[in-house]
Amino acid sequence: MVILREEDVSYSSSGDIYDVFLSFRYADVGKKFADHLHSALCNGFRVFKHNENMERGEHIKSELQKSIKESRMSIVVFSKGYAYSSSCLDELETILQHKRTSSNGHHVLPIFYDIDPSHVRKLMESFKEAFESYEKSERENGWKSRVQGWKAALKKALDLSGMHLQNDANG
Repeated sequence: MVILREEDVSYSSSGDIYDVFLSFRYADVGKKFADHLHSALCNGFRVFKHNENMERGEHIKSELQKSIKESRMSIVVFSKGYAYSSSCLDELETILQHKRTSSNGHHVLPIFYDIDPSHVRKLMESFKEAFESYEKSERENGWKSRVQGWKAALKKALDLSGMHLQNDANG
């Protein structure tokens, strides 16, 4: 089990604005688990959490990338519909790139919410369906490098220690 301590993500002189960047698919966990997690983390941490009300497009993509780079750590909440969001997959790539290049050690905690981590690793069920759709788009729209990058990011994320949580009646 991973324990998140305030000293692990406290403000640093490197210019970090946020302690934690939350990455999740709003349609799956935004009103349930992510809101509860956000509320709990805000008791002691500065947390960036995007929501469904944010504008779409390149402007928001660059703002999210900036927020990731201004965070000490990221929590990635994988859910059944996570792979259906190209924005989530782009975020994951940015998070893992920042982890690799950050001089101050960007930490990443994957959480598998109501999904078996092996389904993500082996691209089964909803992850398989989503990537089949992307591979069709790859042929039609030249998305080959994006799809390859997303698969590589998922593989790297699954190599990290994380948490597997089952959904319950209280979200």
